[in-house]
Amino acid sequence: MASEHKDDISKREAPGQINPDYDLSTAIDPNSVGLRQKLTSYGDAHFSLFMRKLFIKAMGYSEDALSRPIVGIVNTYSSFNPCHANVPQLIDAVKRGVQLSGGLAIDFPTISLHESFSAPTSMYLRNLMSMDTEEMIQAQPVDAVILIGGCDKTTPAQLMGAISANKPVIHLITGPMMPGSFQGTRVGACTDCRNNWAKFRAGAIDIEDISALNEELAPTAGTCGVMGTASTMACLLVALGMMPIHGATAPAVSSARLRIAETTGTYGVQLAKTGLQPQTILTRKSFLNAITVLQAIGGSTNAMVHLMAIINRHPLLAGTITPETIDAIGRQTPLLVDLKPSGDNYMTDLHNAGGMLALLHELKPLLHLDALTVTGRTLGEELASTPFRPLGHDNPANCIRPLTNPLYPSSALVVFQRGNLSPGSAATMKASASKDRRLLKHRGRAVVFDGSADLAARIDHPDLAVDKDSVLVLRGIGPVGNPGMPEAGLIPIPRKLAAQGVADMLRISDGRMSGTAGGTIVLHVSPEGADPSSVLGVVRDGDVIVCDVEERLLNVEVGDEELRQRIEQRAQYLVKVGTAPWVSRETARGYRGLYLREVNQAEHGVDFRFLTAAGPRGAEQQDSSE
Repeated sequence: MASEHKDDISKREAPGQINPDYDLSTAIDPNSVGLRQKLTSYGDAHFSLFMRKLFIKAMGYSEDALSRPIVGIVNTYSSFNPCHANVPQLIDAVKRGVQLSGGLAIDFPTISLHESFSAPTSMYLRNLMSMDTEEMIQAQPVDAVILIGGCDKTTPAQLMGAISANKPVIHLITGPMMPGSFQGTRVGACTDCRNNWAKFRAGAIDIEDISALNEELAPTAGTCGVMGTASTMACLLVALGMMPIHGATAPAVSSARLRIAETTGTYGVQLAKTGLQPQTILTRKSFLNAITVLQAIGGSTNAMVHLMAIINRHPLLAGTITPETIDAIGRQTPLLVDLKPSGDNYMTDLHNAGGMLALLHELKPLLHLDALTVTGRTLGEELASTPFRPLGHDNPANCIRPLTNPLYPSSALVVFQRGNLSPGSAATMKASASKDRRLLKHRGRAVVFDGSADLAARIDHPDLAVDKDSVLVLRGIGPVGNPGMPEAGLIPIPRKLAAQGVADMLRISDGRMSGTAGGTIVLHVSPEGADPSSVLGVVRDGDVIVCDVEERLLNVEVGDEELRQRIEQRAQYLVKVGTAPWVSRETARGYRGLYLREVNQAEHGVDFRFLTAAGPRGAEQQDSSE
């Protein structure tokens, strides 16, 4: 295998020496391979290679090893990240696959993000992780890279960075956790976390029960075992063609997950030889397939933001797919996967039902089967060549519905495109996860909270002027306002109403919501409340809000002139106070300052403007046109 590598191994250097026949132009050619690429700038290419080889040999590598295709493995292990607890085992399995296929596997670290261990939120650090991923792929002499990730913001950050770096990459996820058991009932993070916490707040379960549940909701390593953001992004990676079909659903603690890792190592060597880049694999058809899958699985609303960020990193696709595209595909795509929070089951059930292979077969009439995948074959070729025995729709263990009998007819996720509260066409709802479908067409008076602290201080106060028909509005938790757009959009039901049995209310915010959560909740309102031009920022208690999912309408019944006056008065006040995020961000230091000044809104993916394919100048032109 080594003798077939295009580097001139037949003219192998003696230890510590440079081959005198080696062409200097190759040493500095950005298209060169192995250790000869991306040489450190010492001003002398021969010396740079000499230094690189003497230091890598301190790791014990032989000349034979160093002559092979180099497959980098991104190591995102952290003791703060239980979603990634199995990364060391996955690295071992990947290395086995790489080395059995004649490559040299070298792992290197990037930052690791976990939703519960990142303040103020992991979304605040997603773009930093994408930068870390991009720069480390660009800087180091790797012919291909295997991206190991899992927790919510990790896989989108890795793909964003990989598209920008545009070197051959393939994804490997850590996999979902297994469900636990409480009083004879299966439970799992994190839909059951939220449902049971709501019961605890309402007094339906006591402190002993909630403490016992705390031991069972995450019983193994791995990502949340429902169709939350991590599981959604895993499924979308397959639909995009960036991960093999079997890679999405195998549990983190299973032997199947290790075999998938070994196979991924084999594909990594193949990519090192073919040089197939993500900007080549990913086309418009790839993203349309991913959006179809997103709607069919009832995926996380977070994925809509991530997809916009990923698309806008691609120089040929940026701006061609928008939130309206997601909504349009949703109108023609039924919800087929019966998993929490839209259904009743867990990721282990989807895996046992055939996983993404079974779902893609069901969705074939709606997919672009000629889209390319990371294996070098099209999606249609992958489906045709992969052994498949369907479970059967009459089998009670099958959580994948047929197209003719969906769990939800269409538009599991919707995008509001009409009304003065959604001028950015970013406001989103997972309609399939509504607990009270009557609220999908609702008119009620606003109860407004200015930020998370205000919400925490007043939501459970017995004198709060609220009833079951009120519309709870939380602002100031958008990309800039919090900052980091936290998953606080699941506004809790006021305690006094929860005690009366109220389980769902219409809720609206400029923040996000965990993909594991359910309810009739509008998210990602843009422009966010912190923006001086935002209508959301001037909604007042008692204003009447209308939400009509079928009409995609989100409106506050206040006249245009009154809104204009409110916005003008508020803008003057914010400048006078000088502490509002939109004003104070100009003097903020460090990463926080960079984030606040550069982050864009939800419809553009909450990415940094200078990281998009358009770059800072293109983004400035886009902003001015809006």
